[in-house]
Amino acid sequence: MAIYLDSASLEDARRAAELGFVAGITTNPKLVVRAGRPAAEVIPELCDALGEGLVFYQLTAPTVEEREAEAHHFAALRPGRVGLKIPCTTENMALLRRLVDEGIICASTAVFSAHQALLACEAGADYLIPYVNRATRLQGDGVTLVSEIASVVEATGGLSEILAASFRSASEVVQALLAGADHVTVPLSLLLALGDHPLSEQAIAEFAQAGG
Repeated sequence: MAIYLDSASLEDARRAAELGFVAGITTNPKLVVRAGRPAAEVIPELCDALGEGLVFYQLTAPTVEEREAEAHHFAALRPGRVGLKIPCTTENMALLRRLVDEGIICASTAVFSAHQALLACEAGADYLIPYVNRATRLQGDGVTLVSEIASVVEATGGLSEILAASFRSASEVVQALLAGADHVTVPLSLLLALGDHPLSEQAIAEFAQAGG
């Protein structure tokens, strides 16, 4: 199990690196736009700030041919450090397979159904990325979706790993892991909140008072 930072902010990446346990970074087009600079500059800087681990970039080019060229360009920016997020569509499966066969780490992202997960597993995706909270809002139960995807992964041989994204609370993160997610990716604010609880703060205050 690993925790990833979901951000394209260089400041967030540096803070995550200081924590010492963040395994990598996921980005998406909205996060990159928010960073205010070209993705080709942002992704290498995130790699350098984190120090080790994968930094995921999501392909955005309009055609399969252009996405393939985009994939090779970004994978070459930091060889072995850049993973590619490829939107889960039938059209993209052959592209995903070609890139995986070249040794590039690929994630099938925006997986909203078990049947999409099945096809992505068969195409050889290293990671499957379901959007948990978004699935709950739009389909009813994102945690159940994770459980269904986990069953598909097991049925197909267990080679793909589930990297769950889109969370709004610490409890939702834990529920996704208990449902079968191998890894999670969360924004910095939620990452920092995972270690806190009001009762912990209360106990610490009581101990400090007693010791004083």
